[in-house]
Amino acid sequence: MSDSSYMGKILHIDLTREKFTDIDIPSWLRDSYLGGKGFGAKLLLDLVPENADPLGPDNVLMFLTGPLTSTPAPAMRACVVTKSPLTNTFLDSYFGGYFGPEIKYAGYDGLVFTGRSSEPVYLHINHKGPILKPAKDFWGQGAIECSQSIKEHLKDDQIKAATIGPAGENLVPYALICCETNRQAGRGGAGAVMGSKNLKAVALNGNSLVKIYDRKMFANAVAMAQREITESLDCRGLMATGTAGSVEFANETGLIPVRNFSDNTSALAAGLGDKGQSKKLWLGRSACFGCPIACSQMGAVRTGKFASFVTDIVEYETAAMLGTNLEIGDPRAVAHLNRLCDELGLDTISAGACVSFAFEAAGKGLINHLPDHELKFGNVQAAARLIELIARREGELGELLSLGVKQAAKQLGPEALSMAMHVKGLEMPAWGPRGTPGMGLAYMTADRGACHQRGFPAGYEATGMEWKGKPVKALELEGKAELVYSLQNYLAGTDCLVKCDFGAMGVSPETYALLCNAATGINIEASHFNRLGERIWNTTRIFNLREGMKTTDEKLPKRFVEEPLPGGPHKGHRITESDMKYLLQDYYKIRGWNKHGHPEEETLDKTGVIRDKTLSL
Repeated sequence: MSDSSYMGKILHIDLTREKFTDIDIPSWLRDSYLGGKGFGAKLLLDLVPENADPLGPDNVLMFLTGPLTSTPAPAMRACVVTKSPLTNTFLDSYFGGYFGPEIKYAGYDGLVFTGRSSEPVYLHINHKGPILKPAKDFWGQGAIECSQSIKEHLKDDQIKAATIGPAGENLVPYALICCETNRQAGRGGAGAVMGSKNLKAVALNGNSLVKIYDRKMFANAVAMAQREITESLDCRGLMATGTAGSVEFANETGLIPVRNFSDNTSALAAGLGDKGQSKKLWLGRSACFGCPIACSQMGAVRTGKFASFVTDIVEYETAAMLGTNLEIGDPRAVAHLNRLCDELGLDTISAGACVSFAFEAAGKGLINHLPDHELKFGNVQAAARLIELIARREGELGELLSLGVKQAAKQLGPEALSMAMHVKGLEMPAWGPRGTPGMGLAYMTADRGACHQRGFPAGYEATGMEWKGKPVKALELEGKAELVYSLQNYLAGTDCLVKCDFGAMGVSPETYALLCNAATGINIEASHFNRLGERIWNTTRIFNLREGMKTTDEKLPKRFVEEPLPGGPHKGHRITESDMKYLLQDYYKIRGWNKHGHPEEETLDKTGVIRDKTLSL
């Protein structure tokens, strides 16, 4: 499209043949799937052979932008899409910062990697075009260290880099991709896929112009979006404290994980929230590209045994999974563990879940303590050592925990299964669902496994927020399936833009549609995102079922089903087998899926899933 924010092409990098091909984006793909998650859902279904090994050359690794990425539209990001080595299902993982916009400045709407290089390499793109360069000298470096090394090697500090650390090189199935220092595509193991391809980094410095279809209309839409963010109480809260402000909220509402989700309230939460972090860490705010929220709080660990290093905010998920979940209450210690995960290239959510699993298993005699460290809750040194062992797959314990809690529990035996906190193999994020059954349903049905970003009904359930004019009651089951369905559709639709969830707390669907129309020249209405999201959910469902996912996989961890909450506002509550069955069957019916969770043919036709056209490389 001329004078459009789309660049109109995707770069295919065949690592096996060291070949580059520009692929024109067909109009049917753009019109039906828009960008970002939508492109990823359809392309993964088209390009990955059935039952392909996620760590084999047939898997595809995609860095994808949306039509508003790199424009002045506020709070836009990019995503990575691949087949997850942790869950064997669809994986999309989102990142902010400046690497996403640089993809478009390099002249592309996305980068698609196939095959496997025979030696470690990195991709470099500048005004001369793409080239693969040897990465042997960078192999073994930490993810953050590698980013700086490549910039120094290329003598270009304007480079924007995506890198992996030792965890990705060692194919740990929850390894992340570091997209500049403080922004990660964290969940599901995209870093391991990158490592399996012998791809250490992607380094970009582009000079292409991103065009706008109607500049005046776009400027008005941007101003409207900025105003909506400024007027949003949620966005203003994020401006002040980032997600650290959620720590005490989650604790008060009985949602925060404690001792591997044995409990959901902790006295340690106060020290890990915004007040504790501001006192011991924060120095000033920073923002991703074009974002007025600036949720990051840059700072440093200046005192104590972990001094000294520069740190970003310890965001909620990390503060909970590496903090209260491990019974560690010093934000400096949690920042230290966070930094260790970032450098080694591990997802902090899965790493926290695996360490807490190990602590509990050791306490019950299922695994041995380390020679120099007792594996017990509250032991920061033991947690740090386990993180290092996991990333390097070192020793029997490092190898075991590197598999993730699902596979580790299988190896340890039946007693360990109740300690394995995951859905479909993806470790639980930091929002316990026993007092919020709608959140439980969101976890069970999420297309990438346990995920709070595919729909967050807990925000309604924990606060009594209104849905369709009525306050949502926390423990009621009726109506939760419709709530989850609606939230999932809208979030998937707007993930095609690719928007930040925080900006979406302020920006209205009408404004997103106006931004998209003005930037691209297409003509959509606010309701388009819901329809688009439903199409994407059915597309990813087809992929997951094709790859062997079963309805029996859609269940919560045994702890949430069998063990009532020991305290907090929902003391004594759990989500029973009958609760799960009711929620799932209601959800499948609303989605137009049969009782086994398979989309009906009529549903695929009605939602516009494209099955008669495919993109080939």
